[in-house]
Amino acid sequence: MKDRLFIAFQYLVPQHILSRMAGWLANTSISWIKDPFTRWFVNRYDVNMDEALETDPCAYRTFNDFFTRALKPEARPISEESNAVVCPADGAISQIGDIQHGRIFQAKGQDYNLQELVGGDAATAKQFEDGKFAVVYLSPRDYHRVHMPLGGTLKSMTHVPGDLFSVNDTTAENVPRLFARNERAVCLFDTEAGPMAVILVGAMIVASIETVWAGQVTPEPRTIRTTHYDGSQNLSYATGDEMGRFKLGSTAIVLFGKEAMEWSEEFTAGSATLMGEKMGSIR
Repeated sequence: MKDRLFIAFQYLVPQHILSRMAGWLANTSISWIKDPFTRWFVNRYDVNMDEALETDPCAYRTFNDFFTRALKPEARPISEESNAVVCPADGAISQIGDIQHGRIFQAKGQDYNLQELVGGDAATAKQFEDGKFAVVYLSPRDYHRVHMPLGGTLKSMTHVPGDLFSVNDTTAENVPRLFARNERAVCLFDTEAGPMAVILVGAMIVASIETVWAGQVTPEPRTIRTTHYDGSQNLSYATGDEMGRFKLGSTAIVLFGKEAMEWSEEFTAGSATLMGEKMGSIR
């Protein structure tokens, strides 16, 4: 009954208005608003401030600055194995495995269409048919910057407008096509293992998604928009480089093509992740 009420609330609430309001509050620099809330947040979610570059949570100009805080360089070592695919973010594996018949497994009884996930472009989807996928959920206590799973050169970015359902186990099991219907930024890279996609998925209360090359990507007008990059911008990034961040959290999805790589056996649904640790190998 509790889950049904929660799901019904997701459909009824004005998702975008609520998220924009939360975005304003998270971006205020008024100390008597941000400081008590930031202290409450640290205590409520047991945030480890010792690993942050700035350890005082109230020293950040806004709650968003705290939420997207940088870590000390030694806090997240990047795997140095030559063939490593590394975890793009702190969090937990929601699902991981094979893309089968153009479908990606979401949760028990739920899957979604690969082509819809990448914004509806058949040519883009074809690059990842029968390939691999991993979905990493970032919880409120996690480090909220997203890094490159493998070094590569940016080829395009597509903003796909959509809903802003919360992302958690309950919604994954009960909201059809959750990741293919939420607002998202689909970033395509050329790598030594072939095409790679890193998809930043929005959610309720997520005020915006940013990338290091374009700044704020969402919220945007409710039309699909693709930007292509021809190489003149020199948008190449090494394994482990920061590529984006969430203001108030959500999910990162990684896609690789057929026979390009293999996930490490120890990573399964529910596995905890730390950015930079090896989670797979290129072939």
